[in-house]
Amino acid sequence: QVQLVESGGGLVQAGGSLRLSCAASGLRFFSTYGLGWFRQAPGKEREFVAAINWNGVITEYTETVKGRFTISRDNAKNTVYLQMNSLKPEDTAVYYCARARGSDASTAGYTNWGQGTQVTVSS
Repeated sequence: QVQLVESGGGLVQAGGSLRLSCAASGLRFFSTYGLGWFRQAPGKEREFVAAINWNGVITEYTETVKGRFTISRDNAKNTVYLQMNSLKPEDTAVYYCARARGSDASTAGYTNWGQGTQVTVSS
């Protein structure tokens, strides 16, 4: 059974940083899949945040986090990360990681979602 488990969320002041991790288990050939981070704020739909392709060379970001967030992966540890700097109150949301159906850094077409981790940015 595939499991994705996020960690690293918490409460931080505006301008601060957090590093989210997502560890995968039960997923064969982890290194062949693209991975992504999404978020959902209260009362809003889930939105794409960042994605990374199978070998970590190609990344994609939503416009609002470009230059502040960095996605990376460690295939030896079956883990994907999201480094979040210069956090803003509008970044407050539950953050989810997910596995892409393919190997690309996709903005859609994901399966195997984690349970989410709360990120709260105070002003």
